[in-house]
Amino acid sequence: MSQTGSCVCGAVRFTVTKPVTETGACHCSMCRKWSGGVYLGIQVPKGAMEIEGADNLSVYTSSPWAERVFCKTCGSSLFYRVTAPGPMNGEMHVGMGSFDDPSGIALTGEIFIDRKPDGYAFAGDGRHVMTEAEVLEMFAAPPPEQA
Repeated sequence: MSQTGSCVCGAVRFTVTKPVTETGACHCSMCRKWSGGVYLGIQVPKGAMEIEGADNLSVYTSSPWAERVFCKTCGSSLFYRVTAPGPMNGEMHVGMGSFDDPSGIALTGEIFIDRKPDGYAFAGDGRHVMTEAEVLEMFAAPPPEQA
């Protein structure tokens, strides 16, 4: 079953052609600033998303291994795309808030857990968590600049 979504103004619409059942939270400083809080990203494999209005997309290279894509008309954060070589190249993490109907999507993991602000915590146990060091090791990259 496919799922749809868009930016705030509707200039960019998308359809994810694979089932969407889970999301992960990122607590890194870039994701917090980009999303205005915790970033909830839904992993979408390369080639599993169709985009309408792609000419309205703007891309910001935010690290040596990824770029952030947003609507250049309204500024909505849409997705984070992995650019690093390897098996994750081209994978996208689409913002859960941009889906038309995000019901039934479970929070299954958190990354940069050691960077999470003290002011909030998610209920429940059993999520896979990774620290900043573990995420950077996965990409074999230097730490991002701290703002």
